[in-house]
Amino acid sequence: MVTETLINRPEYIRQLKAWQGQNDLIKIVTGVRRCGKSKLFELFQMQLQSDKTADDKQIVSINLEDLIQTRNIGLTEDNEHFLVGYEKLLDYILARLTPEKMNFVFIDEIQLLRNWQKVANALRLQKNVDVYLTGSNAYMFSSDLANSLGGRYVEIKMQPLSFKEYYRGFPYLAQDTKEDLMQLRDLQNTYSHYIRESGFPQTLKMLSDKQHISDYLRDTVYLNTVQKDIVKRFNIADTNKLDAVVKYMFDNIGNETSVRSIERGLSAGGHKISVPTIDRIIEGLIDSFLMYKCDRYDIKGKQYLDSNSKYYVADIGLRTAMLGIKDMDAGHILENVVYLELIRRGYEVSVGKIHKGGKLVEVDFVAKKSGGIVEYYQVALNVLGTELLERELAPLEAIDDNYPKFLLTMDYGSGENNGIQRLNVLNWLLGQQ
Repeated sequence: MVTETLINRPEYIRQLKAWQGQNDLIKIVTGVRRCGKSKLFELFQMQLQSDKTADDKQIVSINLEDLIQTRNIGLTEDNEHFLVGYEKLLDYILARLTPEKMNFVFIDEIQLLRNWQKVANALRLQKNVDVYLTGSNAYMFSSDLANSLGGRYVEIKMQPLSFKEYYRGFPYLAQDTKEDLMQLRDLQNTYSHYIRESGFPQTLKMLSDKQHISDYLRDTVYLNTVQKDIVKRFNIADTNKLDAVVKYMFDNIGNETSVRSIERGLSAGGHKISVPTIDRIIEGLIDSFLMYKCDRYDIKGKQYLDSNSKYYVADIGLRTAMLGIKDMDAGHILENVVYLELIRRGYEVSVGKIHKGGKLVEVDFVAKKSGGIVEYYQVALNVLGTELLERELAPLEAIDDNYPKFLLTMDYGSGENNGIQRLNVLNWLLGQQ
C-alpha cells in the first residue's frame, strides 16, 4: 500500500505556508498536468486542519476538471474548452464562506473558466478569504495576470517529483525482501528508475510496471496535454507533425537548437514541416510546461544572446516513454535533471558563453537568484582521468569573477580544484553538499 508520505511535497508546502495569511495576494500554483498540483492542495488542506488553522467549514475546494462538480455549480461547457458562468462559481463560493473567520478557497485548473480573473479578484478583496489557484498553461495566464490582477499574486512553479522526493518515496514500494529494499536504497539504482519511470507522482503507485507507466505517460500525460493545450489552441490538424516535432525536441535536449535547425533536421528525417508550424508547437510545449527554454548568456558581456537556445524536457521518464530506452543519452539526461533542480531551487538559469584563447567555450549553467547571487555549474558523467577533468574544468577556470563554481559528476566523493568544488551529483540532488 502506498502511503501519503510517498507523494508528500514538503518544499511546495513550505512555500504555501510562507504565503498563508497574506490574503491580499492570490497564490497560483502552475506546472505541467499531472505533476501533483491537486494533491498538493489536498495535503495543504490537511495541514491547515491538523494545525487548527481551519476546519472543514472554512475550506472551499473546487476542481474545474470535475464535470460532476462543475455541473452541480451550474457551469456550462463552451467549445469543449472553457467553462462559462463565472458569476455562478462566485455565488457558489460566497454562499459557503464562514462569516467572521478566515476562509481558504482552492480552485483547480482555473484557466478552464472564462473570465476567471474576475472571480479571483472578487475573492481577493474579501477580508476573510485566502485564495489558492492552480493552472496548467502559461498562455492562459500571461495577459490576464499582468492586466487584470495588478500584480496582486504570487506564482509557485511546480514540477514532477524531484530526485530527492522520488528517492524518499521509492524504497517503500519494495515489499518482497529486505535485500530488495537495500538495493532500492542504492542511489545509482534509484536514479536509473527515476529517469526511466518518471517523477510524475502517479507512477509511484505502479510498482515499476514499465508498460503501465509508459502507457500512462503517453496517454494520460502527453496526449491529454497536447490535445488540450496545443492542438486546440493552434488548430493543428496533422498530429503526426506535432509528434514529430515533440520527438525531435525530446531527442535533442541539451543541444543548441534553432527553429531553422529543427526544420532541417525534420526534413532530413522525411518530415516536411514549416518553420511557423514548428515555432507554434514549441511555444505550446513551453506554455504547457512540457519543455523549458534555456537561453545563452555572455558571461563577460553580461547580456543574453538571441540565437540557438537549449531546451529541456519537464520529466525524463516522459522522454523515455516517447523515445524508448534505446535513445537514452546519459550525459544530456543528467544535464536535464540538474537544470530542473536548479529551476526548482529558485534560480534563473541560462547557458554560459565565454571566450578563452580566442575560442568561445560553454559553461553548462549560469544560475542566478534575486539579490545578485550567481553560481556556475558544469555537468559531466565522470571525470576519471586527467584529460577529462581538465576539459570539464576549463570553462569554469575561464571565468575571472569570484562567484561559486561547481563541477557535478557521477563520480564518488568530492574535492576542489583551483576554487572549483567537485561534487557527486546524486548527493547534490539530495541536498547533501
